[in-house]
Amino acid sequence: MNHSLNEQLQARRAAATPRGVGVMASFYADRAEGAELWDVEGRRYIDFAGGIAVMNVGHRHPKIVAALQEQLQHFTHTCYQVVPYESYVSLAEKLNALTPGSHAKKTALFSTGAEAVENAIKIARAYTQRPGVIAFGGAFHGRSLFAVSLTGKVQPYKAGFGPFPPEIYHAPFPCHCASLDETKKAVELLFKADIEPSRVAAIIFEPIQGEGGFNVIQAEAVKWLRALCDQHGIVLIADEVQTGFGRTGKLFAMEHFFEQTGVLPDLMTIAKSLASGMPLSAVTGRAEIMDAPAPGGLGGTYAGNPMAVAAAHAVIDVMHDEQLPARGQKLGDQLKARLESLRAQVPQISDVRGLGAMIAVQFNDPASGKPDAAYTKAVQAEALRRGLILLTCGVDYNVVRFLFPLTISDAVFAEALDILEASLLAAKG
Repeated sequence: MNHSLNEQLQARRAAATPRGVGVMASFYADRAEGAELWDVEGRRYIDFAGGIAVMNVGHRHPKIVAALQEQLQHFTHTCYQVVPYESYVSLAEKLNALTPGSHAKKTALFSTGAEAVENAIKIARAYTQRPGVIAFGGAFHGRSLFAVSLTGKVQPYKAGFGPFPPEIYHAPFPCHCASLDETKKAVELLFKADIEPSRVAAIIFEPIQGEGGFNVIQAEAVKWLRALCDQHGIVLIADEVQTGFGRTGKLFAMEHFFEQTGVLPDLMTIAKSLASGMPLSAVTGRAEIMDAPAPGGLGGTYAGNPMAVAAAHAVIDVMHDEQLPARGQKLGDQLKARLESLRAQVPQISDVRGLGAMIAVQFNDPASGKPDAAYTKAVQAEALRRGLILLTCGVDYNVVRFLFPLTISDAVFAEALDILEASLLAAKG
């Protein structure tokens, strides 16, 4: 029997790589451009996954390619902690200026979102000289051992990997699925039953939970968290790994909450679309907190890699020059309107939520009101069959999230929405 190239690669993957590295697609990428991707057999797909929120400026943006080519003419690696380079410093200066708030800030660069999260906790512990950390149910903060301990979703991220580091606690996330009063009561109980507030170093939250289901934190909850942290000397960390770089209609999601409440976090973690597919992350925050670790306490062999830094400079230029946050808002509004218009035909749609282009649709069984993971999976499979790549999320696996490049053309976006609508209807059976 002759097997297709994709089938041959699938067999090789199964033999050579462990099952723990889950792979959604059964086809293999050959090339990509903008919001489109072609597999090794020449089939075209519209990419509404964006490498899980990494490709906000699209695949192979000319300015990113040019920046990488230019850096290649100089050097690819020195390790910043051995021989530094200006581009790291200037990127730190830009992130200090672009993140919300006019207070004095400093930035350290790393390689992955999980690294940024773990270093933010290290910085908070060094500053407060305290051990405890509070995170939220449904959160996703990474896959390394401490980061996955902060993550509030057992399957598939935590199952079988314990025991986890001590002094990590979780509370319900105050969004559409839990009231702020519930969160307050849970935290009060933590302070009574598990850890006194004077031993808590940090509270970490996503302004919009990514893996948890695109759950938008309540503005009043952000105000309460800031007041709670101020009261007890706790460092407030906003994890913007997925929400950053134009995804929510602002460069950073915390800009929305700053406008609504005046609240700023002490530290922010940044990664994913920061460098358009090159591995780069950052922790940006109040200068006095960032300076808490002693020299040598922060870093990493690849942290702030010069190729990735070059890409990040270009990403910032593209975000500004092409006004991508505003474009994301426009596209997100169109997507929400299309999904809302389908409610009558698709009774499984129970919620459409998000900010800017960080939009998700939740599916529940119309009769029971319970999460409908089967329908969600069917929508994803039907869309993929028709050439549209979608991602699911949510603690109950009943949410489809949309992470298209913000540079997507109007024509390709319209085509994708037509495929989405057809998939929603076809998945009903």
